[in-house]
Amino acid sequence: MVPVRIQTLIVATAPAPSIVVLQPIDETPQGDMFRIVPIWIGVNEATQMGIALEKARFARPMTHDLFLDALTNLDARIEHVLIHDVDDSTFFAKLILRQHDRTVELDARPSDALALALRQEAPIFIDEGVLDRASFPYVIKKHLSPETELAEFRSFVESLAPEDFEG
Repeated sequence: MVPVRIQTLIVATAPAPSIVVLQPIDETPQGDMFRIVPIWIGVNEATQMGIALEKARFARPMTHDLFLDALTNLDARIEHVLIHDVDDSTFFAKLILRQHDRTVELDARPSDALALALRQEAPIFIDEGVLDRASFPYVIKKHLSPETELAEFRSFVESLAPEDFEG
């Protein structure tokens, strides 16, 4: 299991998919390159993830908040999220819960698992084989301003297509 973080979230307008980009935390860049894993998600899922990233709170609980409240009332918590498989451009995740001395594994969409992990500040992992199969190299351009670098990175990620995973 390789620890990852959300490097960026690109929220698109329908019908275009949104993209969440994961990056290994402890990986040393190879020269000026590091690996990223883009995952295509729906606009609603990206919105929920964005709310979690911004730590926004609302007067009434959102669905993910309700789920976490139920877990808390059952003396359970999210131990971690594991993205354990990829088939073409479909990723598979497990939400690992801890309830006292009991571990519970739930099959989850990566977007839901990530949104929940962000809300509870739980670690996120990706299987090493999935990282090897689904990652793309990204070149760090040190001579660019941070704003220009971010714009180029977004352009790079947006140019990727699910078909790029095939093969």
